[in-house]
Amino acid sequence: MCRLPLRSAVVLAIVLTAIPAVQAANPRRTPVVDVVERVKAAVVNIHSERMAAAKSAEEFFATSQSQNRINGMGTGIIIDPRGYIVTNHHVVEDVGALRVRLCDGTTVAAHTVARDPENDLALIKIETSKPLPVIPLGTANDLMVGETVIAIGNAYGYEHSVTVGVVSAIKRDVTLNKDMAYKSLIQTDASINPGNSGGPLLNINGELIGVNVAIRAGAQGIGFAIPVDTMIRVTADLISIRKLATTWHGVVARDVVAEEDKDTGKQADKDAVKGEAQTAANSAALCLRPRRSLIVDRIEPESPAAKAELQRGDQICRIGDLPITCTLELERAFLGHTSGEHVPVVVRRNGAEQRLDLVLQSVEKPTSIVVETVWRRLGLRLQAVSNELVSRAHGQLHGGLSIAEVRSDSPAAKAGLQRGDILVGLDRWETLTLENVMFVLNSPEATNPKPVQFYIIRAGRVHQGWLQHGE
Repeated sequence: MCRLPLRSAVVLAIVLTAIPAVQAANPRRTPVVDVVERVKAAVVNIHSERMAAAKSAEEFFATSQSQNRINGMGTGIIIDPRGYIVTNHHVVEDVGALRVRLCDGTTVAAHTVARDPENDLALIKIETSKPLPVIPLGTANDLMVGETVIAIGNAYGYEHSVTVGVVSAIKRDVTLNKDMAYKSLIQTDASINPGNSGGPLLNINGELIGVNVAIRAGAQGIGFAIPVDTMIRVTADLISIRKLATTWHGVVARDVVAEEDKDTGKQADKDAVKGEAQTAANSAALCLRPRRSLIVDRIEPESPAAKAELQRGDQICRIGDLPITCTLELERAFLGHTSGEHVPVVVRRNGAEQRLDLVLQSVEKPTSIVVETVWRRLGLRLQAVSNELVSRAHGQLHGGLSIAEVRSDSPAAKAGLQRGDILVGLDRWETLTLENVMFVLNSPEATNPKPVQFYIIRAGRVHQGWLQHGE
């Protein structure tokens, strides 16, 4: 009889020892059941109400609700405990009202924070009195054709429907119609139906690998998802503190997904020889999960990060109390901190961790020429405002400018504009920046000074009027 090598004998003994425990387990509790139980609370159902397409500026800025309402549905993924949710842009496009239903049955109002139509992604937010569960982030970089995937969503309004399938293909370019084309999607045969849009596609470890986005009309078992790596990049920009809070950190970083550790298998064998079966199992599991990390690519000159002495090549490990593995978590960690606030940042540099102190700053103010021109011609001092305040009052609008000061006897004062109003439109254009205001004032139609229609948000409602601007 041949004798087994010591290492093989120990491993075989471990496997045989584990057999009674496996047999005793509930065979109905599959990995899919475990995944759904772990992540379903981070998936929400979205119900929307949109108006018929606007045909004029008056209809677009809509000071009264249209009677022609269209109901819609979709799915969202909680990415931050404070109530930030990612979904598809087409789920919230032109929506006048949004309601989100949580896994526990609670229904709350939501508003759009930011959108990216090109990548068909959007960020919405709900108010919450307690931290919400966040979905675990995986990667689509190591997807295997044929591996099991799970979709959860509001399919045809049937909330939290679960479907299972496999990865049919990766990096598919898909054109649905003349207005909608996508690059490098995940194809799956898990049933994706209307209402699933914006919901998660998960791997068997319960990690997000994609955002369900589309189906091929008339086909069976052909659905598509935006890779999670694309979602992370886009959503990090949507939730950036520069856009949402007009503060600045100055870090430009890149997401890194590490290759499988080739030494992991060797370490597992050593653990097995020592008789540490659980450690060996853990090592094997880690071998199947690529590790995410965030590496500093560059530091903006004279920025808070430069003053905190962050360096190119640093791995950002922690900001405040939040562990950091990707750009999305970088922006989440800084969100909620104010200008002038000290935020501790832990980095790994040359194999050792270092604690740095970063002091956030306000974004640079617009050039004085633009500011003074608007002051001279309109009598207004305008400043950036959170997009949330605007979209909360009117879901179709993308932002505005808060009125900080009104000059007495100015065109703005005569038109009844007041400090605290939010200017959201001039003529037929939205006013997201001072450059938008200057565009209207310098347009050919404005060469002969004449009244232009303005739109403001006051006390949570849109109002309109006429403004006689000066030269």
